[in-house]
Amino acid sequence: MGETAALSIIRWLSEVPGELVMLLISGIPVTELRGSIPVAMTVMADTWAWPWWKVYLLAVAGNMAPVPFILWFLEPVSGFLSRWKPFERFFRWLFDRTRRKVGDRVEKYRALGLAVFVAIPLPMTGAWTGSAAAFLFGIPRRLALPAIALGVVVAGAVVTLIVSGVFAALGFLL
Repeated sequence: MGETAALSIIRWLSEVPGELVMLLISGIPVTELRGSIPVAMTVMADTWAWPWWKVYLLAVAGNMAPVPFILWFLEPVSGFLSRWKPFERFFRWLFDRTRRKVGDRVEKYRALGLAVFVAIPLPMTGAWTGSAAAFLFGIPRRLALPAIALGVVVAGAVVTLIVSGVFAALGFLL
């Protein structure tokens, strides 16, 4: 019998160094570090058993890795691909959604608003959405990159503290 796709992925991930898995999970738009830190400190804790600071550093590095590419290439790639209807619809949806999500805060406060937006550790407020917002609101790359980095560093600290605090509370209670 053939393996399921999920089982194949799990087998593959078990053979990949944990640091690489952590960087990959942190760089994916949906999970980013908001997902990778809890995964590393819970699901994979028996396998990796890393100190909190290593989890934090890997998460921040993985989350920041795609940001320069998004900032530099989103405009030309979206412009080129939007010549075709399916891509045009996708980018219209993405940009409309980003404008609604980010809205006045980034438009009014620019780079500072961008940093605060990215720092909020909620779904869809991370580095990927922040990079799209920087493009949409015309924040120069030289300001957007450090603002997003600051937001990622703060979000990583908040998520790490929350996950560590939950474990400490559970350890105290049990």
